[in-house]
This record gives sequence, C-alpha cells and structure tokens, in this order.
Amino acid sequence: MLKKIRRILAVLCFVAVTLLFLDFTGTLHHWLGWTAKVQLVPAVLALNFVIITALVVLTLIFGRIYCSVICPLGVMQDLISWIHSKRKKNRFTYSKEVKWLRYPVLVIFIIAIVLGIGSLMAILEPYGTYGLIATNLFQPIYEWCNNGVAAIAEHYDSYGIYTVEVWVKSIASLATAAILFIIIAILAWRGGRTYCNTICPVGTFLSLISRFSFLKVHIDDDKCIKCGLCTRNCKASCIDYQSGIVDHSRCVTCGNCITKCHKDAIYYGRPRKVTPVAETPQQQEGIDKGKRAFLIGSGVALATTAMAQAKKKVDGGLAAIEEKQMPERKNPITPPGSISARNMAKHCVACQLCVAECPNQVLRPSNDLLTFMQPIMSYERGYCRPECNRCSQVCPAGAIKPITLEQKSSTQIGHAVWTHFLCIPTRDKNEDGTPVSCGNCARHCPTGAITMIQLDENDENSPMVPSINEAKCIGCGACEYVCPSRPVSAIHVEGHEDHRTI
Repeated sequence: MLKKIRRILAVLCFVAVTLLFLDFTGTLHHWLGWTAKVQLVPAVLALNFVIITALVVLTLIFGRIYCSVICPLGVMQDLISWIHSKRKKNRFTYSKEVKWLRYPVLVIFIIAIVLGIGSLMAILEPYGTYGLIATNLFQPIYEWCNNGVAAIAEHYDSYGIYTVEVWVKSIASLATAAILFIIIAILAWRGGRTYCNTICPVGTFLSLISRFSFLKVHIDDDKCIKCGLCTRNCKASCIDYQSGIVDHSRCVTCGNCITKCHKDAIYYGRPRKVTPVAETPQQQEGIDKGKRAFLIGSGVALATTAMAQAKKKVDGGLAAIEEKQMPERKNPITPPGSISARNMAKHCVACQLCVAECPNQVLRPSNDLLTFMQPIMSYERGYCRPECNRCSQVCPAGAIKPITLEQKSSTQIGHAVWTHFLCIPTRDKNEDGTPVSCGNCARHCPTGAITMIQLDENDENSPMVPSINEAKCIGCGACEYVCPSRPVSAIHVEGHEDHRTI
C-alpha cells in the first residue's frame, strides 16, 4: 500500500509540473502553479518559510519522501529506472556513501546561492535542471504534436486548437539540456538514484534531516533469511542485507524493498522492540560503518541537437524576409519585476518556466557564463507587451516579483538607443533621390517616448529620424521589434542593471 500511494502521488506531481512547462497558453498556471512553489530551492530563494517548514517537517516525519514524490527530476529518474527494470530485474547492489563528492557539492551549491552565481545553481539545482530539460527538449515535441492536431482539426473546420511556432531559444541551453538529460538518464538506467544520492545538493541536504526521521525502513533480523532481494531492488543502493542495515540518509522511501520481501522482514515505521541485538557493541559498530552512498558512475555525455529547417518567412509571398539578429547590448535586459540584474542572478534557479510561458517569445536563456540559462529579454520575435505580466506570475523563486499591469507600465527596464547608419531614412533613397520615410518606431511606441524629427533642421529635405525621450521610455522593445532594418535593428534597447520607476 505504501508503494502504491507513493507512486500515485509521484505521478500526479510529475504530470502537473511537466504540464506547467509544456503549456504555452498560460491557462494551467492558475491550477498547477503551486507545484513549482513547493520545490525546496525556489521556496528558499523566495523566502517562503511556510513551504520550507512544511518540507522539513515532512522529511522529519516520513524521511526523504520529497525526493520520490515532489521532485520532478527524481520521479523522472524513477521512470527511466523502472523501464530498465522491466528488462533486467534484481539488478541493484549495495554501495557505500561517497562523502568526498556529496558534501563538497552541497557546500559549492550553498556558496553559489549566497554569492548569486546563477550558472552553478542552474546546473546543480534539481527543479531547475528538470525545468531546463522540459523547456528545451519536451516542450518542442509537445508543440509539434499540438500543431499536428491543429492541422487535422483545421481540415475539419475546427479552430479550437491553434498552431504555435516552434523555435530554438538558445543553442547553448538546448545543448546543455541534452547533455544533462543524457547523463542523468544513463545514471538512472544503470544505478537508479545515483544522481540523487551522489550529486544532487537537495538530496544531500535532506539526507542530513532524514537520518532523524520518525518513520523509517527497518529490517527484522528475526524474519530475515538473507536472500538479498531487498538490496537487489533498492534503487538507492542503501540496503546492506548482510549486516541488516539501512542507510536512512539515502533511502527515498520508495517501498520497493517492502514489496519484494516474501518474509515480511522489512517494514516502514518505528523500530520494533523485539531485537535486543540492536544495542550490542557489534550492532553499534556496524551502524558506524554503515554511513554510505555509492561511487558515482562515469557520465558519458553526447550532446546531439537536431533542428528542423524552419520555413522561410515571406513578405506577401514575393520575397524572403531576412531574420533579425540579436544586437550586442552593453547590459542585458531582465524582465519587469526582477528589480535588478543582481536580484535575478541571486534568486533565479534557471528553471525557464518564465521562458516557456512567455507568449510574446521575448524571454530566452542567457549564454553569459555567470548567468548561464537564466532568462534575458530580446525583441527579434516580439516585444514585451504592456498588457502581459505572465512571467512575474509564474516565477516560484522570487527572481521575478509579481507585479500588476499598472506597475509594469511604469517600470523602466531599459531605454532605446538609435543607430544612425542603420536607419532606413538615412541609408535608403527613393527613385527621385528623396530619403525613404519610415517612422515605424514612433508609431508603435506605447509610451510615446519616440518622435520623428528632421536630421538636419536647417535642411528641409533631410530625412525624418527618431528622437528618443529616455525619461518616458520603459524598454518594452516595441521599437526594436517593428524596425524594418535587417539583420540588426536600427533602434535597440539597452538594459538597466537596476530597474527604475517612472
């Protein structure tokens, strides 16, 4: 019964978290947003003491149930291990704890949180790692399937499902997601919970608490016949059937050992008082020797990224439109509500939920070393519309604070900068020799920060060019997005390290 309940809860949590990353409409967040907020590290970064206390109490009572039920990366490993177990049964062995790796990784992770080193947090934090995998690998597959269903529905004059553009937000992020997925999948295929009990800092932290949990898995020496089935089915490799010891710091309370034992020698609960041997010096010596984990298996990482060739965008079906390139910005742009670049780097776990949820295709993972895979903004595919604040609503870690639409409209995340030699009116001429008129940036600016003026006020034939009022500009990127200059816009947004209220 313990195993069935655990599996049902794990599947429900895993599906809910996964749908949160796959959904591109934003409708599921209202119902499933809590699944991201109950993750341990996002709760710590958001200073959500209610969730932190609840998870600590949960671990003190039930053991590391968080790792086998709530954590999506842990459940993903269980699924991979379960598939392998269908082919090869009784394949696990007992191995000792690798202290030299587990605890240094935990210390490095804590230092990364304190110093705000986002790249380390992104790679080590389990929820962020799963978000990276789900956004970069699972969501495109989901969107392709959605587009296929939409095409079939459209054939029958049904338009309840619409197609979405599938695009690679970052080659580096995609490659990293593929590498991490391959490494974790290989470790799970070979050793079950190898990653959780050797590398994952959250698993190591919870292991320090689970040693003192109220309910634990125990072996009844009076009933045990030393068949070894419990050890060969323990995906955490934490049961030494020969000595009758269970390493509770690595046990994730999955229940596999209990269901496999034919003699009812393994039970979950408080220790039974019928084993006087438990207080003998020999037993105590065995416990001291039993602080264990297993040697990490070698990770073979082969990053393979396959991208389907995108259809050409055409203007009226006559000519191909050249794709825009991201301009070189002195300062990256962070979303409204992130307060500052430092706040973003310090709190973001790079789960990329905001990237997956952005309806305007503005957010994408950073390629910068210090903020690797954390969200930045760029306006080649859209702009940050004043009527949208979805990213601030879905962030579970406090990297993007919830803001209202009114607050967003008065938050200056950057300012527009005009480049003279790229502007259409300054470089292109009509057949009669007069400058080509444009003014797209001024017409589409939602705050009225851009006006068109003559380049040379003393020459009536001089071109009309944009003039930017930086005090009114909020950095939404509408001007950069609609600028017809290719491949780089003649007007682009420079981010502010600290956001301002105007």
